[in-house]
Amino acid sequence: MNEIKKRVFVAGHKGMVGSAIVRQLEKAGDVEIVIRSRKELDLLNQPAVSDFFQNEKIDQVYLAAAKVGGIHANNTYPADFIYENLMIECNIIHSAHMANVQQLLFLGSSCIYPKLAEQPMAESALLTGTLEPTNEPYAMAKIAGIKLCESYNRQYGRDYRSVMPTNLYGPGDNYHPENSHVIPALIRRIHEAKQANSSEVVIWGTGSPKREFLHVDDMAAASIFVMNLDKGIYDSHTDPMQSHINVGTGADCSILEVAQTIADVVGFKGIITTDSSKPDGAPRKLMNVDRLRQLGWEASIELVSGIKNTYEWFQLHQVDARGLTK
Repeated sequence: MNEIKKRVFVAGHKGMVGSAIVRQLEKAGDVEIVIRSRKELDLLNQPAVSDFFQNEKIDQVYLAAAKVGGIHANNTYPADFIYENLMIECNIIHSAHMANVQQLLFLGSSCIYPKLAEQPMAESALLTGTLEPTNEPYAMAKIAGIKLCESYNRQYGRDYRSVMPTNLYGPGDNYHPENSHVIPALIRRIHEAKQANSSEVVIWGTGSPKREFLHVDDMAAASIFVMNLDKGIYDSHTDPMQSHINVGTGADCSILEVAQTIADVVGFKGIITTDSSKPDGAPRKLMNVDRLRQLGWEASIELVSGIKNTYEWFQLHQVDARGLTK
């Protein structure tokens, strides 16, 4: 007799995190993965999302869909960022509830925490101070997603959970020359410097700010782990109005150290120098991951091996001048 598999909808399956979740669910083999492209299902269209849930009989939802971008994009299109992210969350969470989907995992961002939050940032820091202005609209939408989950839990007894990742990197990342994050930006620049036989790569700032980096495959593993935790265990480690869980490594390193590690992986023989006339940003951004460790999960991919894996993907996919894969 064939076992009935759970039907699992991964929203945002083409993104870096969503695709990593799909890869890991496929390996497990005990679920039926449901995906839809943007052309097939516009997540901003409430009636379409409602019809999807009513027709598809979904058991679990991974809400990894979001409008994302770098500082420039967040600053230039703040209305788009808050509107689209709020609509995606509201449409999926409410439609899932109306279709009697009991389990959902919402993926947020470490930018939900105040700009001057104490380091490392614990879950309790949420709503205790002013957000970073450059991505406040995006952060507000992500905070709203957490509160949507908590509110449906409190009012309707749903089991909707939230995870907040630190800085992510890995296969499927964005390598745009202006909008990419630290690791993909450095991989691209150092790779191009090697190809051009350059003797030097200059990085912005002093190189001293510290950042925490989590490989996307670890993020996917943590997401699946949190989704499938026994409800009693999850509830015993969280609070109904502070139920989100940080996901990270619990360790950080300087930007200069990251650049030097990437240079070693790429095989760049020149020197890495810093330009202290450029801004450093926050001196440190580190997540407190005690809650996740107490629940029984820790990251397993070391930074060097993670960067090797990411660089291999970058080379294989021949990223073009716009940061897009060919």
